[in-house]
Amino acid sequence: MTPEMERLNWMPSPSLVPDDTAIDMQHLGRMTLGEPALEIEVLALFAAQSCDLALRLASMPPDAAVLAHTLKGSARAIGAFRVADAALGLEAAMKSGGDVTRAVVQLQKAVEEARLEIDRMLNRS
Repeated sequence: MTPEMERLNWMPSPSLVPDDTAIDMQHLGRMTLGEPALEIEVLALFAAQSCDLALRLASMPPDAAVLAHTLKGSARAIGAFRVADAALGLEAAMKSGGDVTRAVVQLQKAVEEARLEIDRMLNRS
């Protein structure tokens, strides 16, 4: 390893193997230091926040880019990588003049899948 590479602060990456769940529980466990109560708290907060942001993004408010970026970061933090990818797709569509409507629909679908998975995990279904 080169001296430059040794000085970098490496972050753990999500699994390269596709996961069939909307939430990567291994990633969530690492981010919450394996504390079940903290996992429950951040999942509940993310479920509420993601639904609110997806709803707000549907009308493409002036701060849509900031909202999509916020959602992307929150999703990555808890292991909701499909939501993060969809939020990234929306950001890209807004920047490039792409199909924003399609990107919003994909984001809403990803958020709904994550919310249903969270509800199942929290036994709120």
